[in-house]
Amino acid sequence: MTKKCFHFKELDWFICFPSTGNEGRKYLYYSVTFKNPKKGSISQVCLEDLVDATEFEQNYPHTVGFFKETIGDIVNFCSNYLEIRVVRSIEEFWKFLNDLNI
Repeated sequence: MTKKCFHFKELDWFICFPSTGNEGRKYLYYSVTFKNPKKGSISQVCLEDLVDATEFEQNYPHTVGFFKETIGDIVNFCSNYLEIRVVRSIEEFWKFLNDLNI
């Protein structure tokens, strides 16, 4: 299944949003798939846990590439971004999500 995914380039984090399951929630409480290639891990987490992490909060701005891929393709990442934005705050990230109808 194709997902809407984001690559936080400086952190080398991948965050993928499922097409269903988060209806009626605020972005902060979305369940997402998180891939951290540095740790070799893929896990289901609450987005709040990622955006509240010190590593995320203290490293603005973030260069964020948006793409659509299956989770299997992320493991061997070689995708072209559909859009790239520099986000300087969590509010700018929320706007990015909103602009893409996530």
